[in-house]
Amino acid sequence: MSVYLQVNIGRESQKAGIMPEELLKLAQEVALCEHLQIAGLMAIPPYTPEPEKTRIYFRRLRELAEELQSRNVLRNGLGLSMGMSADFEVAVEEGATLVRVGTAIFGDRN
Repeated sequence: MSVYLQVNIGRESQKAGIMPEELLKLAQEVALCEHLQIAGLMAIPPYTPEPEKTRIYFRRLRELAEELQSRNVLRNGLGLSMGMSADFEVAVEEGATLVRVGTAIFGDRN
């Protein structure tokens, strides 16, 4: 089964995910699981009405993926699921391979 490891890139208590400094250990453990394949990393940065302010978080997730690849924990071509309707353009500029644009398609969840 292909899985994405969620990183709590903004260290927000209301969001799930592993803290960035714990990612290497988790990735090493998951890589040993016979029936799991790490497809990539995912993150949701802190909300801001200014998409450019999310860049630092997207860049950090990309850097974490590059670090795992350089340590041979993860394969090259790792997916990066980051960016939503309001900030997906910045996420793509920082290397996103998957974006979540539900609001842009379906509108606000009211």
